[in-house]
Amino acid sequence: MKVDLTNKVAVVTGGGGVLCSRFAVALAEAGAKVAVLNRTLAKAQNVVDEIKAKGREAVAVHVDVMDKESVVKAHEEVLSIYGRCDILINGAGGNNPIATCDEEFFSDECMNDPERKSFFDLGEEGFNKVFGLNIVGVLLPTQVFAKDMAEKKSGVIVNISSMNAFTPLTKIPAYSAAKSAVSNFTQWLAVHFAGTGIRCNAIAPGFFSTDQNKALLWNEDGTPTARTGKILRNTPMGRFGEPQELLGTLLWLCDDSASGFVTGIVVPVDGGFSAYSGV
Repeated sequence: MKVDLTNKVAVVTGGGGVLCSRFAVALAEAGAKVAVLNRTLAKAQNVVDEIKAKGREAVAVHVDVMDKESVVKAHEEVLSIYGRCDILINGAGGNNPIATCDEEFFSDECMNDPERKSFFDLGEEGFNKVFGLNIVGVLLPTQVFAKDMAEKKSGVIVNISSMNAFTPLTKIPAYSAAKSAVSNFTQWLAVHFAGTGIRCNAIAPGFFSTDQNKALLWNEDGTPTARTGKILRNTPMGRFGEPQELLGTLLWLCDDSASGFVTGIVVPVDGGFSAYSGV
């Protein structure tokens, strides 16, 4: 299958990140003009430079997906350059240590130890920050960019969910809850927009080693943490995923000729993690 996105305009939020930067490059290589949206503009520009070095078209745009005014401004900038948005990749998101527990299971020792953070020590502000980034960060760009799609009766939205949406992982309650919400919201949007020509689906990556989860997966000396051991034991393929292994699913979902009757699904790309019971 050869995906041809020539004359399409793709918007990628979180486009400066480890995974979404690869999404942006892949969309450009398939022929799309790509707007790389990121809170840190320099990171977006690095991706744009890579795309342009390949002879493709892209532009870097600043956005804070938690700020409606910022998203509206980014939308106006994209329209001024490319005139429309055909494909929206809601990739902005992630976890943060402020919303992470130190222990997988409750213990009296952790609860009573001021040096360790138990579930009861999680702050509302930190929880809201992580939860909001992952779900409001999908809501606002969709509200702003999908309005154009609804008016022209066509478009593709791809949200980025997670393995947490299938089974919540220990230590990261806010992120787990938010990604579950992303999957549910994806299905809601698919139904809501079903008569408009807009398709909405999600990709649920398994375990990929990125800057955001580095502290959970690797010790300071570079050796794997106990959590990494558990992950790999429960991933039948026995390894972390590579960013390029998400690209086939992404391009398939973005190509109307290949997936024109596909909407409302969440596709695991996880090395078998979601299929394995552990025994």
